Amino acid sequence: MKAAHALLYRYAIPFTEAITVNGLKLLHREGIILALKTKEDGHTAYGEIAPLPGLHKETLASAEAQLVEVLSKHEFVNHTIFHDQLFPSVRTGLEMAMINLDATASGESPTFSNASAHPAKHVPVNALLFGDTQQVEQRAVEYFNLGYRTFKLKISSGNSDIAIRSIETLHRIFGNTIDIRLDANQSFSLDDALEFAGHIPLASIAYIEEPLKNAEDLGEFFAKTGIPAALDETLWQKPELLEKIPQKALAALILKPNQLGGISVALELAQYAKKNNLLTVFSSAFESGISLSFYTWLAASASSEPAACGLDTYRYLKHDLLETPFRAENGLLDTYKLYREGLIVNKSDLKLISLWSM
Repeated sequence: MKAAHALLYRYAIPFTEAITVNGLKLLHREGIILALKTKEDGHTAYGEIAPLPGLHKETLASAEAQLVEVLSKHEFVNHTIFHDQLFPSVRTGLEMAMINLDATASGESPTFSNASAHPAKHVPVNALLFGDTQQVEQRAVEYFNLGYRTFKLKISSGNSDIAIRSIETLHRIFGNTIDIRLDANQSFSLDDALEFAGHIPLASIAYIEEPLKNAEDLGEFFAKTGIPAALDETLWQKPELLEKIPQKALAALILKPNQLGGISVALELAQYAKKNNLLTVFSSAFESGISLSFYTWLAASASSEPAACGLDTYRYLKHDLLETPFRAENGLLDTYKLYREGLIVNKSDLKLISLWSM
């Protein structure tokens, strides 16, 4: 389906509480929405371009400049946008908008090569936990009562004592009725990670996401602790390590399409995970429901029994950009329903910044 017009919008959504990303304190989420419109049938589809400060190398301004360059050259009309020179967030938003445009015009949900023949009807979600032990306990009980059974706890070498107490508290309250995933964001040295592992109930931990500053040491960490790791940052920082780290030392791949370099790249990694018996965990970078609904469909398409995904970040945005805000019910995402709702955007919170005829 060919677009006749492209519109760029800006948005800014306050966080419900301050979010810290690699030491940078953020109070609101900013991004760009690309709208593609057809001429004949009047169909409109959306894609989100939202580099996160502290995570992405590109800024929102540089992403916008690259988008303008692509639109001015009409490059995406001939599908020539899919090259490595584009910023990851830009490529993701362009792919998302084009896939959504085809789906909007056809009335059918997207299909992908090598995807599951029957997309899952529901995708479980892991509830994000951070803060002091009291906050972690309070939120975990609340989420458990809402139906969540997988929890992701943010930890770091600088707050290991708090993390240990929080893990012990979760284990005491819930026992083996929940899965606990830890996310260390590459904050531990190998020695510090080994010491930390010696103070937590190992049987309660499903995996630690990016525990080490040097991912090359993950094999040794697993050999000495028995705790598998999940790869997130390593997948775009040092992708060559995926083939070098012992497979038994890994449990999952964390896939953030807007950091990996687009939808197609994320799906290739999902296929790799499936072939190597690793969990595929689609995750967001605090994007709006436009992206979250799309990632839900990716997770459902990648596996008929998807792992709990990191798409709970919508709770930390004060409002959504969709007419029907993205949400989970009983710790589950309704894939078909959410994808269709993700195509309907409430433009009242969007500011038009440019309009292009294709």
